[in-house]
Amino acid sequence: MGMERAGSIREPCLVCAGGSVPPRLRGETRARGAPAGILNVNKPSGPTSHDIVDRIRRASRVRRVGHAGTLDPAASGVLIVCLGQATRVIEYLMNSKKRYHARIRLGVVTETGDAQGKVVRSIPEINTTRAEVEEALTRFRGPVQQVPPMYSALKHEGRALYELARRGIAVERTPRVVEIYDLRLTIWTPPTFQLFVECSRGTYVRVLAADVGEALGTGGHLDQLVRVACGAYALEDAVSLDRAEQTLSGGDWSQILHPLDEPLLDFDAFIVDQEAEIKIRHGQQVEGPDPLNGLFSRAYTTTSQFVGLLQYHRENRAWQPRKVFNADEANA
Repeated sequence: MGMERAGSIREPCLVCAGGSVPPRLRGETRARGAPAGILNVNKPSGPTSHDIVDRIRRASRVRRVGHAGTLDPAASGVLIVCLGQATRVIEYLMNSKKRYHARIRLGVVTETGDAQGKVVRSIPEINTTRAEVEEALTRFRGPVQQVPPMYSALKHEGRALYELARRGIAVERTPRVVEIYDLRLTIWTPPTFQLFVECSRGTYVRVLAADVGEALGTGGHLDQLVRVACGAYALEDAVSLDRAEQTLSGGDWSQILHPLDEPLLDFDAFIVDQEAEIKIRHGQQVEGPDPLNGLFSRAYTTTSQFVGLLQYHRENRAWQPRKVFNADEANA
């Protein structure tokens, strides 16, 4: 019984430690059983993220469906939807960096921070220059504090904030720190301009737009938002909602689903023999080499089947199963 660091055996070379699964093993989906995997959907403007999940659930006839990061109804672009056991890797997708094209309208402040909200303040004439915008943006790069908006899905005493806001109730929200990795002015068409934003989980681009407007002394709101990437999943590779529904309804999901282990490819990988596989599937620790990078590793069988994610315990030099996946679904 044992584990081999992937790539240490000659034939076949299944997985490279700390690297990616060979192309022949990625995106291959058997045309039987229930679909399980990751779907990169190009969300249209209009429906909520929950609406998209419901439509994918109906089309696929899969009960467990969830998304990895909400997009506001008016926003469009990359929405990652996970089906079946892939819902168990949502936490790794949620932590991915997000990238957006955001159009901001200066001189108009709305109660929701976007174009769908009621206008609460406006300035008829805007004289802001591009140089002033560029200077203001320097204050919002790196770690910044944001106060979550009232019109959001965050909960207060069990109630979504947007439900309270619609009843005219405002509650105090605790500021939280988010990270703006990249913030650039890309299109200047005053009184609007477009930004490229790369940010951490939990960032409200609506709040960023409003805060930039206040920093300029004019106020402002988010006029349009397109998510162009979520981690490794990009807009140019996303499938339309109509195509996703048609493909899933027809049962040929291998065309559009990504393997559920894809968000874990930054972790090391090991190949386990049959005895170790059985122990892992029963939640038991197995012996193995010390980790190269971090304390987590993917485990695969000698026939390239994904078994699960393991965590290393230094005190007894053993690997403990953290997430184990059903053989049929994980490798469908």
